[in-house]
Amino acid sequence: MDLSRRRARGVVGVLTAAATGLVELVRGLGSPAPRPRVVPGTTRLVESYGSGARRRGEWWVPPGTTGPLPAVVLVHGGYWRSSYDLHLQDAVAADLAGRGYLVWNIDYAPSAEPWPATLTDAAAAYDFLSAGRYAGRVDPARVAVVGHSAGGHLALWLGSRARVPSGGPGTGAFRRPALLVPQAPVASHARGTRQRLGGGAADALVGGPPAHQPERYREADPNALLPSGIRTVLLHGQADAIVPI
Repeated sequence: MDLSRRRARGVVGVLTAAATGLVELVRGLGSPAPRPRVVPGTTRLVESYGSGARRRGEWWVPPGTTGPLPAVVLVHGGYWRSSYDLHLQDAVAADLAGRGYLVWNIDYAPSAEPWPATLTDAAAAYDFLSAGRYAGRVDPARVAVVGHSAGGHLALWLGSRARVPSGGPGTGAFRRPALLVPQAPVASHARGTRQRLGGGAADALVGGPPAHQPERYREADPNALLPSGIRTVLLHGQADAIVPI
């Protein structure tokens, strides 16, 4: 199978799994989160990519696999707040691992920590894909980043890091992903501020409104960092009242 066909097949698989996981997430709203259906033999390992309780991620390694695998970096949402963590993505991680993907489900510093901890953590967690316990199992040509809501913002931002102004968070050499799949993302941070999403969550991330923190918005807003040059498939519901289209 040639590389283009392999990539196309991988895109379809990631989209299917991401959509399945999103359905599980929606079903869990207002009720206890569903227990992920984990394929027997799946390896799960929590590993730290820095100091601090939130600077960690969880590897999900599909059973019966060898050699490099297509990999997915999962980024949870929750308005960048401390009350949400990587376990929001467990259903997606389990589904992806069950389909043969190597998963790195990441956590990161909440917006309550000083700027730009959330962004630098997301960048460090992504970069750890090539340094962590299962780095040797990652096919670097087949890496996708999937994020939901605030995690969708971070997924888009991770794909645009090359365009962050020099000296900003996450700058420096890094291996670009092949695919971005933001789900119901805060795709425009400035617009999220105008809409007062999450009662001012966008302001809280950067420490104030655009008029007070223009440089930070230029560094954090994926919409201000286009084009990323990375294939992007955005999933969003037309009736979404939490993060409107």
